[in-house]
Amino acid sequence: MKKRDITILLVDDEPDILEIIRYNLTSEGYTVETAENGLEAIEQAKNVRPQLIIMDVMMPKMDGIEACEKIRNIPELSETVITFLTARGEDYSQMAGFEAGADDYITKPIKPKVLVSKVKALLRRFKEEEEDEKIKLGNLTINREEYKIILGKKEMVLPRKEFELLTLLASKPGKVFKREDILDSIWGNEVIVGGRTIDVHIRKLREKIGDDKFKTVKGVGYKFVV
Repeated sequence: MKKRDITILLVDDEPDILEIIRYNLTSEGYTVETAENGLEAIEQAKNVRPQLIIMDVMMPKMDGIEACEKIRNIPELSETVITFLTARGEDYSQMAGFEAGADDYITKPIKPKVLVSKVKALLRRFKEEEEDEKIKLGNLTINREEYKIILGKKEMVLPRKEFELLTLLASKPGKVFKREDILDSIWGNEVIVGGRTIDVHIRKLREKIGDDKFKTVKGVGYKFVV
C-alpha cells in the first residue's frame, strides 16, 4: 500500500495540535482526516476506514479510551492501528489505552521528525502491495503478520521491541542502520530510552539468533549479516 492510499485519522480537541500534525503527515504524502472528540472519531472512522488513528485521551463529549473501545467493536475497523496521544507521565492513561485496545501511544509534545518516524513504524503492517509479509534469510524466516520467527526448525516468539529491531535490520541485510535512526524507528518519542537500550536488545538477539548475524559498526550503528 502506497502512502497516498493510507488514511490517517487525527483526533484532538486542540486545533493547533491537529493542524501541526496534519501538516507534517500530509507533507509526507498521507491522506489525513480529523475529528475533535470521541464521538466524531467513531463516525469519521466508519466513513473513511483509516489505516491509523492517532487520538487524544482527554476530550469533550467522549474521551479517547471510550472511543477506542467502541471502534474496536466495529468489524470493518479490526485492522486499524490505534495509538493514543498522551501527556508525559500519564501512566494511567497509557495503561487504560492498552486495555481499551490501543496498539501504542505517543507522548506530547513530540518533534515532527520523531512523529513521522513513529507513524512509519506503526504502519509497517501496511506494506507495498508487492511486498511479502515474510522475510526469508537463509534458515531464518520472519513472519511480520504473525509476529513470530522461525530459525531452522525452531519457532520463536520474541518480545515486541526485539522483534521490531530484528525486522528493521533484516529488512535490508548489509545496510548500516544508524543508532539515532533505530531509536526513532523502534522507540520513537519514548525519551526514557537511551542508546544503551539498543545494545541490550542487540545482545539478546545475538543470544537467540546468532552472534554472527549482527555486526557493530563502531560509532555508527548496526547491520544484519547474511
